[in-house]
Amino acid sequence: MRMKNKAMLIGTVLAAVSSTAFGEDTPNGSKPSPSSSSWMEIIDFNQLLESNNLNHWLILLVAIVLGITLGKVVSFVLERLTVRLNITGWSAYSHVFSGMIGPVTLASFTAGLGFGLAQISMSPALRQFCGSLLLLLSTVAGFWYAFNLVGAIEVGLQRFAKRTETQLDDQLVPVIRKALRIFIVVIGSLFILQNIFDRDIGAWLAGLGIAGLAVSLAAQDSLKNLFGTFTILFDQPFSIGQRIRFDKFDGTIEGIGFRSTRIRTLEGHQVTIPNSNIVNSPVENVALRQSLRRIFSLSITYDTPVAQVRQAVQIARDLLASPEFRGPVHDPDTAANADPPRVYFDEFRADSLNIKVHYWYRPVDWWAYMDHAERFNLALMEAFEKAGIEFAFPTQTLFLAGDPKRALPLTTATPPPSHIEHASPETPL
Repeated sequence: MRMKNKAMLIGTVLAAVSSTAFGEDTPNGSKPSPSSSSWMEIIDFNQLLESNNLNHWLILLVAIVLGITLGKVVSFVLERLTVRLNITGWSAYSHVFSGMIGPVTLASFTAGLGFGLAQISMSPALRQFCGSLLLLLSTVAGFWYAFNLVGAIEVGLQRFAKRTETQLDDQLVPVIRKALRIFIVVIGSLFILQNIFDRDIGAWLAGLGIAGLAVSLAAQDSLKNLFGTFTILFDQPFSIGQRIRFDKFDGTIEGIGFRSTRIRTLEGHQVTIPNSNIVNSPVENVALRQSLRRIFSLSITYDTPVAQVRQAVQIARDLLASPEFRGPVHDPDTAANADPPRVYFDEFRADSLNIKVHYWYRPVDWWAYMDHAERFNLALMEAFEKAGIEFAFPTQTLFLAGDPKRALPLTTATPPPSHIEHASPETPL
């Protein structure tokens, strides 16, 4: 009598748990809700208990115990292996093996349970239920390990993020980890619903697609900025601390967020620019320039003789080639010195003779470049002063009498006395 009561209790639990696992559809497509008495008719527990002797149940019990024991042993070995891998610095591989501990225990238990149930004589309906249960446990173990394996992927992403100067990828790693785990949970749930509980997930996916479309249309600008963030992350046109020119802004990158980038301008103002605007417009990375180019003109007066014009050009060339100024403007690593300084008498201007000077300063150090330019300018003025070469001003030069440097050949014509007529006071003029 007690055995019959236990059989009825087991039948009631199985009916409640497996009402969605299997069962025939009704004509209108809905699932029936079987009662305990109907399950007692489908699964004859009396026959189940009578057709299996004590040895069968002992085999089932021993198989379950062996499965649990084997899982504990494997878990212990994996734990020790994980500790050794952490000591040697192989943290990514340690996550691969540590993630197996829980899933291996469940998988070992499932294997023992499956072996034990295979020795039990049961009805086809109960055999189908047990098969669905074993498949459920195996699926959970597999997706559980995939869920834990995301930890190893996170370690690899963190190592990659540490190699870059930007902090955006450091902030993005936890987001990727959460997204991957949510994705695994969703895929695992859908797999279990469709393949184990025999549910049609097409309508659910269609509803999710419509909801996702509505959300994407409502948050279109936010999604553009988010994709712009990923573009900046993987393309890396700039990083935090670098100076860029974008649109009318010139400043240093202070932060890169998921929606916008913050720039501290040279005037001290902070400007927030949406990431979608940055990826769709040209960005000049000033910090990545390889040299500082200087182009300026030396204007000398028109009355400078040709010999002194040649001398002025040579003075500028010799100064740039001198040991005092040569180092930063001659690149020894460039083949055949591809970018040497260049000085040429290039044009006749309206108010001066023009000498054009080009040179490229390396390394890119703005204040060192300014110091070099100041010393070169002073040395050039001293050399021109010694050579007697005058700089021209952007004005017209007037030749005046009495200038000792530019005497004018002026003469005064005196008319003969006979042609001088003296007008009387009465003569009208």
